[in-house]
Amino acid sequence: QVQLAESGGGLVQPGGSLRLSCAASGRLLDINAMGWYRQTPGKQRELVAGISRGGSTNYADSVKGRFTISRDNAKNTAYLQMDSLKPDDTAVYYCNADIATLGSNGFFRTDTYWGQGTQVTVSS
Repeated sequence: QVQLAESGGGLVQPGGSLRLSCAASGRLLDINAMGWYRQTPGKQRELVAGISRGGSTNYADSVKGRFTISRDNAKNTAYLQMDSLKPDDTAVYYCNADIATLGSNGFFRTDTYWGQGTQVTVSS
């Protein structure tokens, strides 16, 4: 069983910073792409930032220049450094990862896993 656990959310004032972490655990063989998504009530979940196994990154236009995604492959962990936070960044943030495991039939398989979400609130 594989799990993703997010941490680091909370309440911060506009202009402040937060760092989110996403740690994968369990019987995993490898982690390919990882990403951060966010969702607010009544809206679809949207991609915030993604990172490949090799470190290539992509960002939503709304966070470019303010957020930085990174990962530590040795620790099976991804991070999202969020600076210059705005009230519009308020959302539940979810971690996502494409993880390879050994299937019950003895073959490798890759599935997409999601964390439980962490609340980020930007307010004065």
